[in-house]
Amino acid sequence: MAAWSERLAGVRGVLLDISGVLHDSGEGGGVPIPGSVEALARLKRSQLKVRFCTNESQKSRGDLVGLLRHMGFDISEGEVTAPAPATCLILKERGLRPHLLIHDGIRSEFAQIDTSNPNCVVIADAGESFSYQNMNKAFQVLMELDNPVLISLGKGRYYKETSGLMLDVGAYTKALEYACGIKAEVVGKPAPGYFQSALQEMGVESHEAIMIGDDIVGDVGGAQRCGMRALQVRTGKFRPSDEHHPEVKADGYVDNLAEAVDLLLQYAHQ
Repeated sequence: MAAWSERLAGVRGVLLDISGVLHDSGEGGGVPIPGSVEALARLKRSQLKVRFCTNESQKSRGDLVGLLRHMGFDISEGEVTAPAPATCLILKERGLRPHLLIHDGIRSEFAQIDTSNPNCVVIADAGESFSYQNMNKAFQVLMELDNPVLISLGKGRYYKETSGLMLDVGAYTKALEYACGIKAEVVGKPAPGYFQSALQEMGVESHEAIMIGDDIVGDVGGAQRCGMRALQVRTGKFRPSDEHHPEVKADGYVDNLAEAVDLLLQYAHQ
């Protein structure tokens, strides 16, 4: 690999994943990853622009930010690109009325959305609500439509909680895709439009931005396909095999957010 000075030169903006980078979710809201509160504070004191880009779909954006602030993180709702609010904009723009297969924790995000006589299905990380009955109802709604539309809030395979690895929405989205013979529209990482909206909010071009995440496919691969650089942290869902992924190679691997911030403050924006 090239020297860090080459890999990070010209970076003006940083997109941060949340789960697995700032904290591990779990009982009682989870725990901050050691050193991450201080690392974020140092990053935000620098001249680099910072925005958060998450696929969190079990908590509303407000609840997520409140939880992180309680842990000591310097973060506000306006700095977070999250899939539920982005999905609501799409539903309104296209006149879509969703059948919601979602976690109760984000139901409030869809309070202003018409869900009568559904003409699409929105699926998110529904957790315990991923029962056969609920999956089958979503399947039935899609099969009754002439032009079935399935919108998935992210398409992650799994994520890490304090109790261990947890199956993510992507597995259930794949099941509905297979059963209905359709392709889901993804609102969230790794969809290019999701990264582009975050970059637009941050006010930097893709070649000036770097993504820091724990997901080799969703964070690193997705960001690189948009022309960004990307670092993978060895926290959260990171697996040693990620460093030998057959299709995606990060621009660098770091032990945690603190190490990533050290490198950025030393070499970025040169």
